[in-house]
Amino acid sequence: MSDSLFVKEDKIEWETENLSDRATNSVSYASERWIPENEDIYRTSFQKDIERILYSNAFRRLRTKTQVLNDPYNQHNRTRLTHTIEVSQISRQISRALNLNEDLTEAIALGHDLGHTPFGHAGERVLNDSLKEIDGFSHNVQSVWVVEKLYHGVKIDGKIIPGLNLTYAVREGILKHTEVKTNIDDLEKFNPEKPPTMEVFFAS
Repeated sequence: MSDSLFVKEDKIEWETENLSDRATNSVSYASERWIPENEDIYRTSFQKDIERILYSNAFRRLRTKTQVLNDPYNQHNRTRLTHTIEVSQISRQISRALNLNEDLTEAIALGHDLGHTPFGHAGERVLNDSLKEIDGFSHNVQSVWVVEKLYHGVKIDGKIIPGLNLTYAVREGILKHTEVKTNIDDLEKFNPEKPPTMEVFFAS
């Protein structure tokens, strides 16, 4: 343990000593990125993912998407942003109580609805019906597309890359927080038919 600053190695040491055997360690295979990056001395990979999601335009856009729409003039309508913040807080508390990886749980929770439609699940159903001929629409699949391809904002070696370059575990968790379609070739890397990390079950 360092004398002054709590650096990443301290966090990893703490995880090794305290997390459940079912938890995902911050240095496991699940913390790998599809494009390698230089390691941060203060933050774990999952902590970096939290920040990338929070500062993304996709996260900000959640404030204009309703989760449940009762009255368009009601200032207390629930948006995807308020829902996501609440899910993040609750999921982190549960993860802490179960000695799971809080950072991984929070990152998945913050990203789980990035690809959701406006007008709540009704909007998703309408869009799904309209796109049935091309396998329909699922907000969890769209959320993966957002963090992998649609958002551009991360620089690696001076080059802006597609997506947020999140860790495997966070992208897998975003996909598997709800029912997964198994007929999309580009998602085979996440082994859709296999169970995800334990943290996913409390992140949505």
